[in-house]
Amino acid sequence: MSRILVTPRSLSLDPPPELEPLRQAGFDLVFPTPGRMPDEAELLDLVPGCVGWLAGVEPVSDRVIDAAESLRAISRNGTGIDNLPLPLLRGKGIRVLKAEGANAVGVAELAMGLILASLRHIPTETAGIRAGGWPRSRGKEIAERTVGVVGCGAIGKRVARAVSAMRANVVAHDPFRPNVEVYGPFKWASLDEVFAEADIVTLHCPAPADGRPIVDAARLAKMPPHAILINTARATLVDEDAVRAALDEGRLQTYATDVFVDEPPAPGSLASHPRVIATSHIGGLTDESVSKATSIAVENLLSALTEEKRP
Repeated sequence: MSRILVTPRSLSLDPPPELEPLRQAGFDLVFPTPGRMPDEAELLDLVPGCVGWLAGVEPVSDRVIDAAESLRAISRNGTGIDNLPLPLLRGKGIRVLKAEGANAVGVAELAMGLILASLRHIPTETAGIRAGGWPRSRGKEIAERTVGVVGCGAIGKRVARAVSAMRANVVAHDPFRPNVEVYGPFKWASLDEVFAEADIVTLHCPAPADGRPIVDAARLAKMPPHAILINTARATLVDEDAVRAALDEGRLQTYATDVFVDEPPAPGSLASHPRVIATSHIGGLTDESVSKATSIAVENLLSALTEEKRP
C-alpha cells in the first residue's frame, strides 16, 4: 500500500475526518509523534517509502528530501513554504502545493486580537488580578491611529478592512499592490515609510528570498515612540535581538507574536520578555481553518498523485 506522511501538529494529535479521502483512495497514513513538531531524525525515519506528504511548518532539510526516494508531491495545509528546500524539490521534480487562503480568517482574527490586547494591556491586567492585585493600566484606542499593514494578501486585506472599520488610518506595503477594500483613509507606502508613520505595524508577508529580516534595528528606530509590532506571519521577518533592545529601551511598547525561530521558545528567550505577548503558533488553529486547510491540502495531494498515475 502506498504511504502518505501527515506531519502538521493539528492533524497528528487528533486526525480529523477530512483525511479520510486519502484512506479511501488506498493510501496508508503515517504520523509522527502526536501533537509534536517532528525533528530531522524523526522525518528521516518516516519519509522513506512515502509517495505523498501532507506537511506543516516543520523545517525540512535537504537530507530529508534525499531520503524520500519515492516522494512525488508535498501538500502544505497552509500557504507558507519557506520551511521547504524548494530548489532541491524542483530539481527532483517533486511538486509543492499550497492551501491558498484556508487560514486567512483565523490568522487575521488572531492579529486583531493581538492588536487589541496590546492597546489595552489585557495580559498584564489579567496577570495582576490573578496575583491578587488590581492593576488599572491606561490603554489606547485604535480609532484615529495609523496601522501599518505589511503584505496585503488574503490575511492582510482582512486586517486592513477590520482596523479601518474601527476608524484607524491604514498605510500599507505590498509590491503587488492588490485591490484592498477599506472604510477609511488608506495609502500605499514603502517599508521605511510604513515603519516611520504607523503606531501599529502588523506583518502578513512571506520571508524575503535572501532570508534577511525586514524588521531590524534601523526600521525599529524609525517607529514612533511606544509603537506596537504584531507578527502572525514568520519569525524570520524580525531580528529578535533588535526587538528585545527596542523593548528594553522603551521605544517599542509591545511585541505581540504567534511565531518564534525556535518553537517552543527556550526559557529566557524573547518570549519571556515582559513586554511580549506570545501565542503558540495558533493563527490557523481554529475548527474552521483546520477543516478548510486540511480539505484543500488533501484534495491537492490526491489530484497531484492521480496525475502522476496517468499515462
